[in-house]
Amino acid sequence: MSVFSVSSLAADQSVCAPLFVLGRNVTVPLVTGGEVTYAALDYAASAPALQRVWDDVAAYAPYYGSVHRGAGYLSQLSTDLFENARRTVAAFLDCREDDQLVFTRSTTDSLNLLAAALPADCQVFVFETEHHASLLPWREARVTYLDAPRTPAEAVATLERALADRDPHGPALVCVTGASNVTGEIWPVRELAAAAHAHGARIVLDAAQLAPHHPVSVQDLDVDWVAFSGHKLYAPFGSGVLAGRADWLREADPYLAGGGASRKVTRRTDGGVDVEWHETAARHEAGSPNVIGAYAIASACKALTEAGFDTLVARERHLIDTVRAGLAEVPEVRVLSLFGDDAPRVGVLSFVVEGWNSSHFAAALSAEYGIGVRDGLFCAHPLVRTLLGSDPHTQGECGAPEAAPGEKSLNAIRVSFGAGTPDEHVERFVGAVRELVRDGARWNYRTEDGRCVPAT
Repeated sequence: MSVFSVSSLAADQSVCAPLFVLGRNVTVPLVTGGEVTYAALDYAASAPALQRVWDDVAAYAPYYGSVHRGAGYLSQLSTDLFENARRTVAAFLDCREDDQLVFTRSTTDSLNLLAAALPADCQVFVFETEHHASLLPWREARVTYLDAPRTPAEAVATLERALADRDPHGPALVCVTGASNVTGEIWPVRELAAAAHAHGARIVLDAAQLAPHHPVSVQDLDVDWVAFSGHKLYAPFGSGVLAGRADWLREADPYLAGGGASRKVTRRTDGGVDVEWHETAARHEAGSPNVIGAYAIASACKALTEAGFDTLVARERHLIDTVRAGLAEVPEVRVLSLFGDDAPRVGVLSFVVEGWNSSHFAAALSAEYGIGVRDGLFCAHPLVRTLLGSDPHTQGECGAPEAAPGEKSLNAIRVSFGAGTPDEHVERFVGAVRELVRDGARWNYRTEDGRCVPAT
């Protein structure tokens, strides 16, 4: 039977720098009049879909069918497509031969799945610097929250001390980000994995911000699991991945009980039900799987691999240098950082502007310049508050109370970009920051339903 291979459907799509993404020619209105091409600089929240991914999905869509549930041609084709996507993503992550790869809804879903699969009495160690997706799922376990380190070496030393003090006889798990969704700084994952294993612990890598920007090798980094989201990897449709060691996943009760997870269900004489669960990834993929989401992730993995991460990283470094150099010329701007200016990072930077409420500044970038960034605490409240030195009890996100002149901002502004970002967009951003700080906003802004909008 003929089966689509990921990449064959849009093989004639040339790879360039920047890569083609949907929405690259969308125009938006300005409050000052006229329209401008939208500068999407919020990749850390959701990256635009690669045109290549969209074309692959469009070519498959007429052949969509049920997965693992039908004898018909379309069902068989869709099942093959789904399982081929699993193999493609496993190769992208350089998984071990006996690893399992589970398709989930997102990084958050992946880490909650792993949290549900923890052995009894497992100890979990997690830095306060994590995104909420990797900070919060472990609350039913015995959790040790570690203070924010100020250097990569301090991160390793902090973890080693915490692990040395643990009960050495029970299972333990370390959760760490690969690249911060706030500062963009890359964490010493390989060294943290070595420390974890030296103390008999396992480690899971939150690669949501790392995988779209750098190659992620499970074997080279020596992590036990890795999790990431398709929507940050230029793949829409709400799918994610958890890949790694099979034993904890195989021994845990299914994350969701239902069809697909069960291999055999029988009624007992007492009226109850006995269930024999799958031991493969299907154990945690109950229900009809998101085959289009899985296929989109696989297509994105292929596209990034074929583009070449060396080329993508070099180009992104140029964009990072452009943004940092531009912001450094504005004395009122303070870029947030844990590890310092020389730390390696991906295309994510957060900053505050003296004398400005961050929400109003972000709103002005959008309304007056057609630039989309994010303001708030970025679902990493403890980290951002540590970096800002703000009251941990104050409200975050766009609805934060407006800071008085001279006071510290209660939230921050984040600019993020990647493989689809044109030079013009970051240059426009740098110029807009300079203009706003020098001349002030040309419009008044107010908070409405938690959002900052131009005042009428």
